[in-house]
Amino acid sequence: MPGYNVIAEWAERRGHEIVLVVTPPVGTSDRYDKNAAPFVLQLPRETSVLVTRDLRSVAAPVIASLVPDLVISAAFPRLIPAEILGLPKYGALNLHPSPLPVGRGPNPGRLIYEGATTVGATLHRTEAEFDTGAILSQRERPLPDDLDGPALFAAWNEMLAEVLDEGVARAVAGERGTPQDPAKATEAPFYTEAERRIDLTEPAATLRRKVAALNVTSPQARVLLDGTEAIVTGLRLISSDGPAAPGTVLAHHDDGWTVQAGDQAIRLITG
Repeated sequence: MPGYNVIAEWAERRGHEIVLVVTPPVGTSDRYDKNAAPFVLQLPRETSVLVTRDLRSVAAPVIASLVPDLVISAAFPRLIPAEILGLPKYGALNLHPSPLPVGRGPNPGRLIYEGATTVGATLHRTEAEFDTGAILSQRERPLPDDLDGPALFAAWNEMLAEVLDEGVARAVAGERGTPQDPAKATEAPFYTEAERRIDLTEPAATLRRKVAALNVTSPQARVLLDGTEAIVTGLRLISSDGPAAPGTVLAHHDDGWTVQAGDQAIRLITG
């Protein structure tokens, strides 16, 4: 839904019409979260929606009948076939929240989880493989000072809107874009269950970054304390009175704990 909102707001701002939204049925792909609320239920009631897993024989003829100028995808969990890619007048484009070719795949937040100091967004031409097409527009900025999941989400939304605005104009002007360098490509797969549980022996700044990356769209970060695993919805860096072993609970709160991390105390907010 966040990707759709960026596109819908751009279309309204620029006076364009979204003539059709295509989405696969829930659970037909493992590229994105099968447990997420059905996207179609969140769309405006007046939206024309096609729900199908058959892109070639069902979606392609419907899209062709609409004679679209553009096909724009965001977080689409399926490879889009040539029968669709060749239809729009100005091409098929994809929004991706990373500075491609770095961070190809379904989980660009992994870049931040693993230590990136920037956040990025790209609009590129859609090709036969995920996230590989020529780049039409790109942004990359330092991580937000007030780093948490919502701040990352806001930064991505802002940059995705910018690259969409700039990149579509280039596509309409006939520009093909800049080919990606495969030698610089990295992959960003989903987090494992082990990666979702934070390790309190790590430095506080590392834990803050990981919790922010895990919690961009919904809280995924977890911690095991006092024999209980809890979902971490927020993390704040605080100063402590004296040294303690990592993982030591320094204070209990109604909504979490103050604990010692690898180098200083942190306040874990749970929910």
